[in-house]
Amino acid sequence: MLRKNRKLLWILAAVVLLTTLAAVGKRMGWWGQTPPLEVAVEKVTTRDLIETVLASGKIQPVTEVKISSEVSGEIVALTIKEGDAVRKGQLLARINPEMMAAALDRNEAAVNNAKSGLASARVRLRQLENLVKINLEPAYRRTARLFEDKVATQAELEVARSQYESALQDVESAKEAVEGAVYLVQSARASQKEMKEQLARTNILSPMDGIVTKLSVELGERVVGTIQMAGTEMIRIADLTRMEVRVDVSESDVVRLKNGDSVKVEVDAYPGQKFSGLVREIANSSNASALPGTGGADQVTNFLVKISLLGDNRSPAEPMDQARPASTSMGAQRFLFRPGMSASAEITTRRVQAAVSVPINAVAVRDGEGQATDPESEGTSTGKNEDQQNTGNEEIDEVVFVRSGNKVLLRKVTTGIQDDKHIQILRGLRSGEEVVTAPYSAVSRDLRDGRVVKVVDRDQLFSGEE
Repeated sequence: MLRKNRKLLWILAAVVLLTTLAAVGKRMGWWGQTPPLEVAVEKVTTRDLIETVLASGKIQPVTEVKISSEVSGEIVALTIKEGDAVRKGQLLARINPEMMAAALDRNEAAVNNAKSGLASARVRLRQLENLVKINLEPAYRRTARLFEDKVATQAELEVARSQYESALQDVESAKEAVEGAVYLVQSARASQKEMKEQLARTNILSPMDGIVTKLSVELGERVVGTIQMAGTEMIRIADLTRMEVRVDVSESDVVRLKNGDSVKVEVDAYPGQKFSGLVREIANSSNASALPGTGGADQVTNFLVKISLLGDNRSPAEPMDQARPASTSMGAQRFLFRPGMSASAEITTRRVQAAVSVPINAVAVRDGEGQATDPESEGTSTGKNEDQQNTGNEEIDEVVFVRSGNKVLLRKVTTGIQDDKHIQILRGLRSGEEVVTAPYSAVSRDLRDGRVVKVVDRDQLFSGEE
């Protein structure tokens, strides 16, 4: 019996010992816990942040004129070639003027004929006025006096009155004829003026100083010209001293732009160089275009933004071209930029100095319970993550994981502007704290509040992936 009690005591002692060891081992992390997750951390620091919008497009002249003919016919003279410098009022081309000249001759004959009719009408009016004034009016007055003296009869008085009143009506009719003849002369002169203008339009003159950037016709070609609508485009003239970059900006970025924003422009023709510019104009209406490969089913909405390039586009030969004489076709001056060159623009929208910031990868989005919103998502996590925009009424928080000893603590934050590497923290962090920045899979879905971690060097963290 004593042996049995002693055996039972040993068993109870072993159970208590194992229970104590289990509790202590679990508390010390010897067993029963998830292995520490290897992460890289970085301190929260203050730095100057510049928020930018990137866009690409083409370089175009600020002022470019497309010249079309207002009359139809054959080109009988072409005085310029593509690349020539021209002055305002300079003759560029001439359309065959023979038809217009013949029509002008007809109009001049019509004007002379109308003038002749006007002269005849005025002579007729003077004749009738003299007839009334010299003959009929005195005769009527004499007859009226004789009738009062009982010398002339009533019939003689009526005849004299009738002749006088009829002559007055003829005078009024002659005045109307003169007025009508005046209108005919004015109409003929207007037609003559119109035909003179049509004849003048056979000479195509430059409307501005500039460079011929496109010549679409050749000597001897026929062009179609109309006043009501655009005819055949013949020539393009541009002021190449003032250039701009026209870029397409997405609807999500255009709301951050304003006129006067500074821009750094990179031109494919000048690798490694950056040129300064300013936002000059932002379109109020969008231009929607189909996404490539979608067959028009999906569309992307962009807004045209015009960026003025600062400085004069005229430049002497660049160092790379010093051995080559300047182009004579562009006048005595060469130009840095030509219409149609490809360019990319970095538009500065906002600047914040000494902003508390962390790497963009340190910020994730979680639901109200701290769970990842999209465990399968890949890419860069930012405070402006699209998941945050597509969750409807679900509460979504921007969070970071702050290192505390060998654990991490989930911390809600409020973000501000960001550049391509860092994002501003408005609330939730202090300078000097350490936040987890890698790996992205840990920040975006694996980490939880209180998770045990092991801090390693970033290079060591990714060495196994090489």
